[in-house]
Amino acid sequence: MSNTPESQDPEDLRFTRLRLGHHTSQLRPGERVPFGHVLFAAATAGCAPADVVSRLTALGYSDVELPDVPLPSTVAREDALLLKADTYNLSWMGLDEPVSLRNLVAAAGERGLGPAEAARRLTALGYTVPAGHPLPETPDSRDIMLIRTDPRGSAEFLDWDAEASLRHVFRVAREVRCDPHTVATRLLALGIRLPYTPEPDDALILAHPGAALGHVVTVARETGRTPEDIVARLAELGAERPSTVPDSLDADDLRLISENLDGRRPWLKVNTVVGVQLRHILRAALATGRTPADIAARLAELGHWLHENAKLPQVADPEDIRLLETVDRSFLDGVHLEHVLRSASLTGRSPADVAARLTALGYRLPDEVDYPEVCGAVRG
Repeated sequence: MSNTPESQDPEDLRFTRLRLGHHTSQLRPGERVPFGHVLFAAATAGCAPADVVSRLTALGYSDVELPDVPLPSTVAREDALLLKADTYNLSWMGLDEPVSLRNLVAAAGERGLGPAEAARRLTALGYTVPAGHPLPETPDSRDIMLIRTDPRGSAEFLDWDAEASLRHVFRVAREVRCDPHTVATRLLALGIRLPYTPEPDDALILAHPGAALGHVVTVARETGRTPEDIVARLAELGAERPSTVPDSLDADDLRLISENLDGRRPWLKVNTVVGVQLRHILRAALATGRTPADIAARLAELGHWLHENAKLPQVADPEDIRLLETVDRSFLDGVHLEHVLRSASLTGRSPADVAARLTALGYRLPDEVDYPEVCGAVRG
């Protein structure tokens, strides 16, 4: 049997040509043998790494990458695969450079290990893991996604002691479908710096994107902090926050700004284009026994203004609410014949009655249309 790399016995292919799925680690004459190749060959062949080194040397591969620490007597396949670089082929991390954060969390995630355990195993094999503080013991396969900076472009990743932006934290939270506070604390645990220091209340403060006033007030009450303090913290975290926070809250305020008028989520969203829906004001007036004008005024103080084209009735009428529920036009839109006919069919009122009432409530209808006085059949 020849001892040159160009001429090998088929038995020696188990040391020189390794397979993992569709990928191979193929040794070539004159090139250095990666340490990862040595360990994976030992794990695959069921022999000691030293035996692999001896056999490769006998085959003419004299330049073998080896650590400064003694070779292990045996190596498990899982440990050998920790040395696989985070690439789309079977390549290996080099001993001459510190292990990147990308390679560490990818190796840990694929093996189901916590980053701390993966770091210990790599260190024992002679690698340098430059973590400046204790790493997480708990495994999390999402770690690799947490440090990826451009998921739709080139594969770039945050490395040790890099700083993640506020935008990065919120983008990753959306991608992995968890709250930003969880992302922030995990990034810190992995050695990534942040432009702020996470606080225990952040998880609650960031629990619901959009930061409606109702959410701010609820969190303030649950944490014993002021709404102003919660808004200030949202600003520090780079999150959305309400533009209006009253100095004091009335007893009905949380009901008024909740969509179901029950003082709980979902909260009204601030519409900066067409304002709050008139039917919400009328529903709130009926629910609280207050006048529509009083409700509209308080909602405006809470950041939900009524469009200037709207005309408030003096009292809330359930029939108006029912009619408005059939209208999908804002006070900026024109209401045309087809909209009137649809509302008439859904309410059992005549088109003429519908048109007259919508006009009285501030909607714009064309003057030249003659609407029938006859009621149609009720739909739905």
